[in-house]
Amino acid sequence: MINFNVPPTTGEEINFIKDAIALGKICGDGKYTHMCSEWIREKTGSAGVLLTTSCTHATELAAILCDIKAGDEIIMPSYTFVSTADAFVLRGAKAVFVDIRPDTMNIDENMIESAITEKTKAIVPVHYAGVSCEMDKIMELAKKYHLFVIEDAAQGMLSSYKGQQLGTIGDIGCYSFHETKNYSMGEGGAILLKDGEMLEEAEIIREKGTNRSKFFRGQIDKYTWVAAGSSYLPSELNAAYLWAQLLKADEIYDNRMKSWNRYYEELSGLAEAGYIELPHVPGECMHNGHMFYIKAKDLEERTRLISYLKENEVMSVFHYIPLHTAPAGKKYGEFRGEDRYTTVESERLARLPLYYGLSEQDQGQVIHTIKKFYKKK
Repeated sequence: MINFNVPPTTGEEINFIKDAIALGKICGDGKYTHMCSEWIREKTGSAGVLLTTSCTHATELAAILCDIKAGDEIIMPSYTFVSTADAFVLRGAKAVFVDIRPDTMNIDENMIESAITEKTKAIVPVHYAGVSCEMDKIMELAKKYHLFVIEDAAQGMLSSYKGQQLGTIGDIGCYSFHETKNYSMGEGGAILLKDGEMLEEAEIIREKGTNRSKFFRGQIDKYTWVAAGSSYLPSELNAAYLWAQLLKADEIYDNRMKSWNRYYEELSGLAEAGYIELPHVPGECMHNGHMFYIKAKDLEERTRLISYLKENEVMSVFHYIPLHTAPAGKKYGEFRGEDRYTTVESERLARLPLYYGLSEQDQGQVIHTIKKFYKKK
């Protein structure tokens, strides 16, 4: 069976994990946490970066930093993972869903303004498949209405918009290092901050509301509880695992892009014949090869395609069920405007196997099987 995903490994992870253990500090904010954070900061140009236990927790931390409260409204796409909404719903806010663009599956920037009310506190663009949302328009709206912009860049590390790294355009950016992402620590994430004062506040919240980070830097002679916080600090063992991949980040990027480009080139004939649609990457966007998907005619055809691939030893999967159709989505949120594309486009999308180290032979088998399916039609 050709798996849909294989977690990335470079061969050095065990050595770095052993080193972390030997150093005698595995609870976090040690050698590997700092090296990973600094690497991301330098690579992205962010003012400050903190590793977190997940992208979910990075987004929760962002919600706390933006002082999201009960009664606030947060605008986001419905076509996203539940964490995007959960982070704000936990603070008592309402998730306000708007429609997506059918070309990129990202939030439709032209649907945002009509969803803004006096209760709106933030916009949360989700960069689907590592392809940026139309950030100029989103930042313009945020400035006009004095809103926070929190980028859900879970899939967007090393992707950019007009030369600027995703996660660094808005006020706060959130990355994921889940095992399905380009770079992994099993379960983990990072928060990227533009503002130095916000970075200091984030350190305190992340360390259970204490100023422990200042203590370890020698800025104070003892640390204490100074604010409400939680535990968003990952283990050094996770950071050591991630460090092995960051050292080979360019190699991993190139490998994924090679696979992505091959899918695009070899399936373009089916797209030109009108059988499928391929991903669209706007000219101002540079993506990271995070995901390759195709769109079938409709839900029925997608179901048959996924079943056919599975029968032929290829794992293909669909993605999000729109949040506004879920029980919790109806309870904690509302869809504003018309659902022209969110539901119908989500029902057409099928993701193909794509991971670091996908062999040419296996990828060829995926492509061959898809072509065979449509030849039968």
